[in-house]
Amino acid sequence: MNNIVEDEYVGKGQNGIVQPLLTDLYQITMAYAYWKSGKRNATAVFDLYFRKNPFHGEFTIFAGLEECLKFLCKFHYSDSDIQYLRKILPTSTEDEFFRYLQSLTVEDVTLYSVPEGTVVFPREPLLRVEGPLIIVQILETTLLNLINYASLMSTNAARFRLAAGQLKLYEFGLRRAQGPDGGLSASKYSYIGGFDGTSNVLAGKLYNIPVKGTHAHSYVTSYCCLPELVLTQLSPKSGGEKREFLQHAMKWREQLMSFFQVPTSQANDGELAAFVSFAIAFPDGFMALVDTYDVVKSGLFNFCSVGLALLDFGYTPIGIRLDSGDLAYLSNIARSCFKKIADNFKVPSFEKLLIMASNDINEETILSLNEQGHSIDAFGIGTHLVTCQKQPALGGVFKMVEIDGQPRIKLSHDVEKVTIPGRKETFRLYGGEGYALIDILQRTVEEPPQENHRVLCRHPFQESKRAYVTPVKVEKLLTLYWSKGKICQKLPNMQEIRERVKSSLRILRSDIKRSLNPTPYKVSCLWI
Repeated sequence: MNNIVEDEYVGKGQNGIVQPLLTDLYQITMAYAYWKSGKRNATAVFDLYFRKNPFHGEFTIFAGLEECLKFLCKFHYSDSDIQYLRKILPTSTEDEFFRYLQSLTVEDVTLYSVPEGTVVFPREPLLRVEGPLIIVQILETTLLNLINYASLMSTNAARFRLAAGQLKLYEFGLRRAQGPDGGLSASKYSYIGGFDGTSNVLAGKLYNIPVKGTHAHSYVTSYCCLPELVLTQLSPKSGGEKREFLQHAMKWREQLMSFFQVPTSQANDGELAAFVSFAIAFPDGFMALVDTYDVVKSGLFNFCSVGLALLDFGYTPIGIRLDSGDLAYLSNIARSCFKKIADNFKVPSFEKLLIMASNDINEETILSLNEQGHSIDAFGIGTHLVTCQKQPALGGVFKMVEIDGQPRIKLSHDVEKVTIPGRKETFRLYGGEGYALIDILQRTVEEPPQENHRVLCRHPFQESKRAYVTPVKVEKLLTLYWSKGKICQKLPNMQEIRERVKSSLRILRSDIKRSLNPTPYKVSCLWI
């Protein structure tokens, strides 16, 4: 095992499935072939990067670093791992190789990374992993697995955040996620990307994410009439004896429907019974789903009746959720209703009631709602967020760029797949307004770009594309995170990573971040 100093950040939320056998078989077969051919002492450098920004956008949020470091901390082939490998590898595999694997450590591996939560771009290394060829090769699939979805999910969440502006966003996607691990990862990385909370209770416990939830349509349909109510009384918030709550709510409903000139018969009694029972159970957290039947003729009146009764008992209702229909229209109707009640019945808190919308919302839905004009305060996002329906994979790759001090390149007729050789650093150059101008890839043996000095930036593969830039600030992106079997940096908590995402996005011009036809951000080289 590695000689590791325990870090207070590592081990929290450790996923036991992430272990050396969480890899592709070809990593093990290549390791044997390397070992057999005498490459045990070869030293290699690999870059982990992606080739294209996701979601037709021009930026990506880097995430997953902490999980990679946890994986390195725990890296070790167990006895049962070795027994299993003996079964699946050819019988000709030498016993000494299995003994080699069991003694394998990552103490000689060095890992440089962009800080988690940083905005990144195609072709630039997110991780630079150096060390013995065999062990670094073995790490490939697991590192890609931990980075690809995390970065894709964080980017998707960040795009939703940009579309929603200051409105609240809640992740409601556990039931639609790709299994339990996908569900937990979605909750974690949507929070990092800018969401305000999740419905996932386990994610709330493991990652200290705010947990939110109301009730489903089934709760409303479980009641068909008022006589089904077992409890109809509620104690005032100030204390004292329980008082009749149902009758209070019914009186308010009659008054409201008279005020709005709507026949009382149109309001569903079963829905009112459901709202009354839920309010009695959660008087300080009453938020109701109002579209089970008819929002305008029933749901709003039943909610407002119970909400006003709660105010009379000293409690403040939270708001409503809309899960179907024309969300812009219904939210505006609801806000108008709340305002009229606030003005005419002297209850100012009603005007500020929360209106949440769900119903299979995607990024385009939010942008369309913004154009239409709406009164929504918060969105509950599920399927389109956690499954990344717009693009299901980031497509990150792990490529050798140097071995034993000699640069290596992969050539291809597809220029996109040609690798940039050599051990590299990445620098971000800033202009006078604080925006990032360009990212520069540079060999580690070269002098870094200097502030207030003109820098010639070249396209990696097109000689004619070049320009001079004079940066007022130069930021080195890759930092040493793992060396000699230990984590080298204090790892940020999720809130700090979340804040880094916000600050990192602020360095991009708005035209780069826009949803439609964004301006590409340039990644260049100081050499050809």
